[in-house]
Amino acid sequence: MLNLVMRVAPTDTSVLLLGETGTGKEMIARAIHEASLRTSAPFVAVDCSGLTETLFESELFGHEKGSFTGAIARRTGLVESATGGTLFLDEVGDIPLTLQVKLLRLLETGVYRRVGGTEARRADCRLVAATHRDLPQLVREEKFRSDLYYRINAFPIGLPPLRDRPTDIGPLARALLQRVRPGHSQTIDEHAMNLLEAYDFPGNVRELRNIVERASLLAENGSIEAWHLPDAVRRAGDSTARGQGGMLARNPLQAAESAALREAERVHGGSRRKLAVALGMSERTLYRKLRALDV
Repeated sequence: MLNLVMRVAPTDTSVLLLGETGTGKEMIARAIHEASLRTSAPFVAVDCSGLTETLFESELFGHEKGSFTGAIARRTGLVESATGGTLFLDEVGDIPLTLQVKLLRLLETGVYRRVGGTEARRADCRLVAATHRDLPQLVREEKFRSDLYYRINAFPIGLPPLRDRPTDIGPLARALLQRVRPGHSQTIDEHAMNLLEAYDFPGNVRELRNIVERASLLAENGSIEAWHLPDAVRRAGDSTARGQGGMLARNPLQAAESAALREAERVHGGSRRKLAVALGMSERTLYRKLRALDV
């Protein structure tokens, strides 16, 4: 994912970020902007899910004084504010169908007018869009315009959910701990970290950050322990360990498998990822088995 980000960042190609809520889409959008040739210009984020139909044009394109009731002064739109920089359309899949044609016209022509204005203005910004929605499915259901989808889908980048990259949980948790408690030398003990790595994180990195921040406030002795974690995290980790450990203890075939895993772990000189490939299993499966064996 990061390789794709670094490859597309120096260009002006439109980017579509696809990922569940909490996977860090805005952070990646900012990374694209900061690694681009437009880094010295503004990065303007637009929450499309929060724009009502009546405010969409005014917020995006701006308006002239007196163009509608309450327009007591000229207002610069977000497209104009992003001149020279990056316009980030977050949750672009939530834009109402009736308004999608206005966005498409902007992207196709690069020209827009302020609400109530007659002067054609040219947009000069790089587009990065993001959504947690299944856009191809919305296109099939005729809830999202196919021409707009193909226009913003020039360079799609998928952001994997945290449950699919368990090797990232430890480094992320430690990095987040430094951010939420700067100046405090707190650590996360081994049992607590094992519980975090066994949890599925439906809220992804955002949920991990909240869990780490809460636990850091509870950990007065400088070390985050298992009891500082939410009940859901402890239950998930304990049930995983019991289920896998119990099965390995009762089943002779799985006992043999556990012995083979221990030996493979002992002699393997590469990464856990390479070990998983060598054993013909996913990283997540390997990690769960190793955790059940306390390896």
